[in-house]
Amino acid sequence: MIRDIMAKNAGADPAARRVAALRELFPECFGGDGSLDLRLLQEAVGGPAATRDDGYSLRFLGRDYANLLASIDTETVIQPDEEHNALPENRDSRNIYISGDNLDALKHLLKSYAGQVKCIYIDPPYNTGTDGFVYTDRFSFTPEQLVQRLGITEDEARRTLSMTSAHSASHSAWLAFMSPRLQLARYLLSPDGVIFISIDDNEQANLRLLCDYVFGEDNFLANIVWKHTQQSKNDERFFSRHHNEILVYARNSEVLSNFRFDRSDSDNTNYSNPDNDPKGPWRSGDVRSPNYRKTLCFDIIAPNGNVINPPTNGWRWSKESIEQKISTGEIIFNKANTGIIRKIYLSEQKGRTPENLWEGDMYGTTRQASAEIKALFDGVQVFDTPKPTQLIKRIITLTTTNGDIVVDFFSGSGTTADAVMQLNAESPNQDSSCRKYILVQMQEECSKSSDAYKAGFRTIDEIGMERIKRAAKKIREEHPGTKADLGFRHYTLRDVPQKVLDRMETFNPNEASFADNLLETFGLGTVLATWMERDGYGLTARPEPTDLAGYAAYTCGDHLYLLHAGMTDDAITALVDRYAEPTAWNPHNIVVFGYNFGFGQMDALRTNIPLLADGEKQVRINIDVRY
Repeated sequence: MIRDIMAKNAGADPAARRVAALRELFPECFGGDGSLDLRLLQEAVGGPAATRDDGYSLRFLGRDYANLLASIDTETVIQPDEEHNALPENRDSRNIYISGDNLDALKHLLKSYAGQVKCIYIDPPYNTGTDGFVYTDRFSFTPEQLVQRLGITEDEARRTLSMTSAHSASHSAWLAFMSPRLQLARYLLSPDGVIFISIDDNEQANLRLLCDYVFGEDNFLANIVWKHTQQSKNDERFFSRHHNEILVYARNSEVLSNFRFDRSDSDNTNYSNPDNDPKGPWRSGDVRSPNYRKTLCFDIIAPNGNVINPPTNGWRWSKESIEQKISTGEIIFNKANTGIIRKIYLSEQKGRTPENLWEGDMYGTTRQASAEIKALFDGVQVFDTPKPTQLIKRIITLTTTNGDIVVDFFSGSGTTADAVMQLNAESPNQDSSCRKYILVQMQEECSKSSDAYKAGFRTIDEIGMERIKRAAKKIREEHPGTKADLGFRHYTLRDVPQKVLDRMETFNPNEASFADNLLETFGLGTVLATWMERDGYGLTARPEPTDLAGYAAYTCGDHLYLLHAGMTDDAITALVDRYAEPTAWNPHNIVVFGYNFGFGQMDALRTNIPLLADGEKQVRINIDVRY
């Protein structure tokens, strides 16, 4: 389980994920030994003309180190909150709340949710010097290891490790912190997925370059200016800052559908129907070409014989197109026959294209966000920098529909969950196809001087979960009888204690038994949750108990999990018989908790299970022993 991951991490290649993506797209460019032929790759993408040497790239101390962190697997386990998850409102919920480091959480989530997330919204630390950001990680590489694994100089290795261990808040430290998280987030996104990242002036320029590096410059969609306050700040020396920015990137902009908001009454005020056009209300549109083109400079003859000269740059369309539009009534002549009018019909407008300037009256303000928190927490300001649900609801409605997954891995006060639940409760479709959220929040301690601490909260994730519960209660009151999913399943990421790692390291599979039962140490629920997530079933799947002559096994999809000690010969016989039965039960993977199986039991499994391939059902089964 963990020992296998630790062994794999020891040889992790920072470029492995990118190389795998290239191999999938260009298999002809790889040799039998796995080497990449750059000449063939250049030919495959268009030859020398497709390459360039005049570009620029983002460099910062720790960039190679960040790539390494993105490539190694998490060594944490997923501990379910059994009591919370068993509550009626949470038992069947498809929403997920994870307490723990978001870098570890993203690595777990990728095993089940890669390519499935339609929208990510994050509000990371802005590195302002007052927001508490400092770079910390718990990895213990030596300079020599970084030199060997990254190919960097010893000086750079030492400076990198100094930065990561000295609680630095430099620009490089912030970029090294954000880079692996964004790299992993990209792989979570569906092909038409989008990520929104709130930021302010302090790191906006660096974040833009980092996102160009991670997502690709051609997948940049917008730099939204969100005017979050109307109040002037006279304590500022030079400018009173009234906005934050939201950078928007797509996983693949080429397959992304157009963004449209629903039209409001104010959007339609300029439409009317003065001539009783059977196609309904319309407004006039521009008929001029935005750029000069000689072929678009021609006269138009009005019905009364007037000659209408072209605009300076010419008309917007060719002569043939204008004649066709006149014949259909899309273009008409004014009453004096001195000009033409283009009709833009309201019936043909599919929503409204969003602007990149978001005003507070439509998207909410920080003052409104604070008021929301206070209202939910009986007048106590338990979180200093919440985002308004109005803002997040607009982002979610812009990019998602029913059934889509929304992720926020800097979830703070839990606004994203509140927004998703509100939208689901407002939707006429409130079954299991509603939007779902996955939130991640580190168990960051509340300051003892804060209102949150005085109100009884010790960590930020406690505030987030309580906010969701209170918001759900409020939504039920506002929408009596709603069937929307207002619960969530809670999991905590746990490090494996060193003493347990030491016991795992000394385990000898040739021994008949393992005196200290590691299954009890980890917890059955923790092992199942961690493995089912690893095997692609997600965090809302529930295993089915499977009795094998009194031995308790667990089935989930195409996997059978054998975790407990004491599997007898009768249980192995029952397992073989179960496969032979003419039923749909037919898991092709048997996963064994190796610490609870001695040599004799493993030999019996490996002897009897392959025989099923020769039976009537011809079952071919993979036995996966995990440590």
